[in-house]
Amino acid sequence: MDAERARAFLLTLPHAVETLQWGDNLVFWVGDKSIGGKMFALVDLSPEAHGVISFAAGPERALELLEVEGFYPAPYLARAHWVATADWNCLRASEWQAELRNAHAVIFAKLPKRTRDVLALPAKQRGSLITTRKKKLAQVGRTR
Repeated sequence: MDAERARAFLLTLPHAVETLQWGDNLVFWVGDKSIGGKMFALVDLSPEAHGVISFAAGPERALELLEVEGFYPAPYLARAHWVATADWNCLRASEWQAELRNAHAVIFAKLPKRTRDVLALPAKQRGSLITTRKKKLAQVGRTR
């Protein structure tokens, strides 16, 4: 696994959205953040990265992964049971897919009902609602 393969896989997960934030970080969200989506994985693309990937693991799985060589508590997000690693080779590709699928599921389960309801809408209606919401947020940002 590497950053490009991880990105390709993450974008196949239901309602996964990608943003580039905080410098060179690819942030993956369950649902668009404009409708209350939450991030579930972060891939640091910067050359001086302290970690290659951080992701939500959940309480029990985080404890298990922290016992695997190469994993450590994710900076800023450890209290939310996120883990990080600077080594793509600490897991096989199929294990990475399982962990990232789990990260998606952990965060999806934490989404508010209203966000899950929006994600359940037909794609066209959901897309229209997200576009409208982004326009409103942009207008609020301009008035500040």
